Amino acid sequence: MKYFIDNIASIIKGKWLVQHDDALIEQLLIDSRKLIFPQTSLFFALKGPRRDGHSFITQLYEKGVRNFVVSDPVDLSKLAEANIILVNDPLQALQNLVTWHRKQFNLPVIGITGSNGKTIVKEWLNQLLDDRYTIIRSPKSYNSQIGVPLSVWPLNEQHELAIFEAGISQPGEMEQLQKIIQPTIGIFTNVGEAHSEGFVNVHQKVNEKLQLFKHVQTLIYCQDDPEINSGVAALWQQLPNNKRFEIFSWSMVSEAVLHIRTVYKEDNRTSITATYQQQEISIVIPFTDNASVENAIHCWCVLLHFQVPQEVIVQQMQQLGPVAMRLELKKGLNNCSIINDSYSSDLSSFTIALDFLSQQQQHGKRTVILSDILQSGRSEKDLYAEVARLLQQRQVNRLIGIGERICHHQSVFLQAGIPDLAFYSSVEAFIKELHHISFKDETILLKGARIFELEQIDRLLQQKVHQTILEIDLTAVAHNLKQFQQRLQPATRIMAMVKAFSYGSGSYEIANALQFHRVDYLAVAYADEGVELRKAGINLPIMVMNPEESTFDVLVQYNLEPDLYSPSILSLFEEFVKKQGIQQFPVHIELETGMNRLGFSTAELPLVIDSLRSPVFKVQSVFTHLASSEDPQHDAYTDHQGALYLQMAGQLQSVLSYPFIKHVVNTAGIIRHPQWHLDMVRLGIGLYGGDSFGEEGLDLREVSTLKSTIAQIKELKEGETVSYGRRGLVTRDTRIATVRVGYADGYPRRLGNGAGKMLVNGQLAPVIGTVCMDMTMIDITNISHIQEGDEVIVFGTELPVKQVAHWAQTIPYELLAGVSQRVKRVYFEE
Repeated sequence: MKYFIDNIASIIKGKWLVQHDDALIEQLLIDSRKLIFPQTSLFFALKGPRRDGHSFITQLYEKGVRNFVVSDPVDLSKLAEANIILVNDPLQALQNLVTWHRKQFNLPVIGITGSNGKTIVKEWLNQLLDDRYTIIRSPKSYNSQIGVPLSVWPLNEQHELAIFEAGISQPGEMEQLQKIIQPTIGIFTNVGEAHSEGFVNVHQKVNEKLQLFKHVQTLIYCQDDPEINSGVAALWQQLPNNKRFEIFSWSMVSEAVLHIRTVYKEDNRTSITATYQQQEISIVIPFTDNASVENAIHCWCVLLHFQVPQEVIVQQMQQLGPVAMRLELKKGLNNCSIINDSYSSDLSSFTIALDFLSQQQQHGKRTVILSDILQSGRSEKDLYAEVARLLQQRQVNRLIGIGERICHHQSVFLQAGIPDLAFYSSVEAFIKELHHISFKDETILLKGARIFELEQIDRLLQQKVHQTILEIDLTAVAHNLKQFQQRLQPATRIMAMVKAFSYGSGSYEIANALQFHRVDYLAVAYADEGVELRKAGINLPIMVMNPEESTFDVLVQYNLEPDLYSPSILSLFEEFVKKQGIQQFPVHIELETGMNRLGFSTAELPLVIDSLRSPVFKVQSVFTHLASSEDPQHDAYTDHQGALYLQMAGQLQSVLSYPFIKHVVNTAGIIRHPQWHLDMVRLGIGLYGGDSFGEEGLDLREVSTLKSTIAQIKELKEGETVSYGRRGLVTRDTRIATVRVGYADGYPRRLGNGAGKMLVNGQLAPVIGTVCMDMTMIDITNISHIQEGDEVIVFGTELPVKQVAHWAQTIPYELLAGVSQRVKRVYFEE
C-alpha cells in the first residue's frame, strides 16, 4: 500500500501547521540517528524522560526530511518546505496510524507474549515455516509500545503470515498492542520475574498479558503453570460463545491437546515424545537446555495447528539452528574491525546489521561480505534491488557477494553504483582467492545464512590471539546508561569516563556506543587515549584528566580539552597556547576540596583568576572530586566538599562573562547525592555494571565476561601437588583442569590456592595451586561432563566481577582495568 502525507494526516486526525506538498511516505522514523531515506520518511517527535524529538527537527530537515508529526509549536521559518502535522500525542498518532494500516490486511497473524522465549519462538517459527509462507516478523525483539508499530508498518500485500512479539512493563499497555497486532493465533510462552516491578502480583501480570489474545481464534500455551491456566480459563469464560477461541494446550503432567510423555536428553540433542489426537508422535531437537525444549514445543503446537505433516515436522525440528541474538564486533587483521552476523539471511536482519555497521565510525571504509539471501515471497530481482538500495544508502564502499543467486544479479549492484564489487559462487571459491584480496583499515560486515558457513571467513580475518577473550555487551552499556539517566533531571549532562581503556572494556568501541547514545562528554586519563578516539571518528568533546607538557601540541591538534589542576600545568599550558596565537582554547579547572589528590586550593584561586582574565582560555567546566561519596559515614564530609566547591566556583564565575558547567559527583554520587548533580555528572564504573554503593534499586547489568578454555585435564592421586611451590596439595584422588588464563591476562595471583573460583558447566570450581603467568588450575572433581576445550567463565553475568573482586580482596575497578591487552575483546549488541 502507498500512503501520502495528506492521507496520513486524516488517519491520525492531525491538524496541519504547514503543508508544502502531498509527499509519499514509506518509512516511519522516531530516532534521528537511524535516518536512511529522508525524502520518504515521516518523523514522529516523541518525548522521553531525557530527549524531546522536537529538538531534532531542524537537524533532520537539514538532512532532507520534510515530513513531521509534532505536539509542540515549531519554528516554521526554518522549515519552509516541510509538511508538519500537529497532534496531541505523537506516540498515540504513530500507534493509530499502524492500527489503521493493520486493518487493511486479512492474513494469519501470530501474536507472542510471555516473560521469556518470545524472540526464540518467533525466529524458530520463521525457520520452520519460511518455505510455506511469505513471512513478516518483528525485527530483533521489537515488542514495546514503539517497537510493535515499527514492526507492523512494513506489512504488505505480499505477506502470507505475520509473527509479532508483544511485551509490557505495566498495566494497560497490552490493550494498545492488541489493537496494533490484531493476532489471530496467540502464543503465551511463560510467566516469570522479568519486568515484574510494574505489577502488583503474578496474577495481575498474567491477566494483563492475556489481553493480547481476547480476539484470537486459537491460543497456544502450557497448562502446567497454574496462573496461566486459570487466567486463560477466566478469559475464555468472559467471552461470548461465538467469540471464544480454540484452546491448543500442551502439558508434561496432565492430559492436554499435546500431552508430552517423555523428554530424553543425550549427545547435545533432546528426543520429545507426545500424544496428539490419540496418536504417539515425536520430534528431536539439537538442543538440551530446558528453555529450548519449552520453546520447541510451542513451535510444535503451531505446526500441528497448521496441519504440517508430521514427517516434515520431524525433519525440520532436527534442523533448528541457534538464533543469533547478538551482533559481534571484534578486531581483525591489518587494523580492520569485523562484525559477524553469519547466522541468518533476510532483509529484516540485514537492515539491522547495516544499522550496526553505520554506527561504527572507527574506519572510513565499509565492506559487506554477503551470502545469498534466503527469503521467499518476492522476485529475486526486486529482492537484490532492495539490497543494493540499502547498501547505497549506508554508503558501503565494497560488496563481496557469495552464492549463485547473488552472483546472478551482479548487474543490480552495478546499476546502484556500489564502488567496489566482487562475486564468488561459494565460500570455498572466495577463500581460494583471499590472498589476492586486500583488507586494511576498514569495517567488514559478514552477513549470511548459516548454511554458507561464513564463520570460516570470520576466522581467517580475525587477529590471531589466544583463546582467552573478554566479551563486552554494548547493549548492557546502553542499559546501564539509561538506569543512571533516569535518576537525573533532563537538563543534567553526563560525562562518561572512558579512561584506562574504558575500565578494560575497550577504547573507541565503548566511546562509539556512548556517542551513539548521546552522552555529552567523554573523559580520558591521558592525551594518547583521546587521540585514539579522535582517529576512530569520535567527535564528542573529550576532557584529558592528566595533560602533560610533552602532549600540548597533540591537545591542540586533536581538539582535546585539558584538565588544568595546578599552578605549574596552568602556567605551562598558558604559555604554550599564547605562543601558538590561540585564543578561547577550551579547558577545565579542577578544584581541591578535600580529596587531596589534584586540584587548585583556595589559596591558589587568585592565580587561576589572573589567568582567566585573559582571552587565552575558554573555561568549559569547573569541577572537584568527592573523597567518599559511596560511604554514608562520610556524608557530612561530602556536603562540606560540595559547599566549599560552590564557594570556590562562585569566585571563578565572578570574573568570567560566560557560564561554565559545574560538576561534582561520580557514579556513587549520582545515586547517593542528588543534591549535588548540578549541571553535569561523571559516570564511570556504573556504566560497566560495577558499583560501590549497593546499587540503590538500580538494575545494572554486567557488561564484561572474561572467559577462557580448558587446555588439559589431569587425574591426580592423593598426596600429589599442583603448580609452583607445590602449594596445591591434593588430599584425595582429584581431577584438575588447566585453564588458559593467568596473571599475565589480569587474573590476580591472590586468587590462587582456593581463594578464587571459576564457572564450568554452571558450577563453581576452586582454583588449586598457584596462579601461573599463562595458566591456572581448577579442581573439577565434583563436576561431570567436562572435556578439554570446554568454556570456562572467569567472571561475567553468572559469576559477577564484584564477587571475584571480593575473593581477590580488591575492587571491581582493579580487575576490569587489569585485563591484559593481549586478551582479545569481542563486542556484541543484542
